[in-house]
Amino acid sequence: MLRAAAITDEFGPDLEAAAAGMTGLGMTGAELRVVFGKNILDLTDSEVERAIQVAASQGLEIVALSSPLLKCTLPGAPPIDSRFQQDVFGAQHTYADQPRLTTRAFEIAHRTGARILRVFSYWRVVEPEAVFDRVAEALGALARQAAREDLIVGIENEHACNIATGAEVGPLLAAVDDANLQVVWDPANAYVAGEMAFPNGYRAMPPARIAHVHAKDCTLDGHRPIWCPLGAGAVDWKGQIAALVADGYHGWVSLETHWPGPQGDKFQGSLICGRNLMALLAE
Repeated sequence: MLRAAAITDEFGPDLEAAAAGMTGLGMTGAELRVVFGKNILDLTDSEVERAIQVAASQGLEIVALSSPLLKCTLPGAPPIDSRFQQDVFGAQHTYADQPRLTTRAFEIAHRTGARILRVFSYWRVVEPEAVFDRVAEALGALARQAAREDLIVGIENEHACNIATGAEVGPLLAAVDDANLQVVWDPANAYVAGEMAFPNGYRAMPPARIAHVHAKDCTLDGHRPIWCPLGAGAVDWKGQIAALVADGYHGWVSLETHWPGPQGDKFQGSLICGRNLMALLAE
């Protein structure tokens, strides 16, 4: 059975309550994104230590940092593709902030024990192919830094960024042939970007370079995702999980609910999606 984790703030802003809810579902991993009302990279050292203590008190291993690295506008690029909503999760950093954020991300990864540092590929432009080389260059540089830190940089396919689908991930990994650059595979993001995430998008990537998986589900209204309970949307999660197991994936499947939940109760929504995820992983 694959191991289950969750992005803690998907349960709500109270880290203690989120951690308890996750443990109650049988999850053993935590992914940090927004903690104590701040993006993870904006925490003080004492706040990082407090987050570590909360996770440890519930027996949760901090497995990844959902950083906002390269989730910004690339200067000198074509215009931004306005079809896709840009989610910032407490982080509104610029291109100039990236070196400072990178240093801080590695520091917090070492403090928390997180092996995977999630990154992006700049806000999506109307001609993503025009910035491909610059994206690959930036990710290659991050991978080389990660190698020196004994960490993994995980590029998440994000519909609002330049690498949005499995079909776009494949050429990127070929261009940056570095074991320290791997993938945070998000099938729902690929679906929002217009791809049949499984099997098409998944099969366009080398499975051996998938380091982490995000789990959420939706349908579409044009380019707008309608988030829903995990397993009730358009993503073939049964097929996706079976393929991961068959291909020898040994990482985490991390809940990223997004669904607002029944009557807008995000905590209950995450409990529902968490139960669905645990059931899928047990099949």
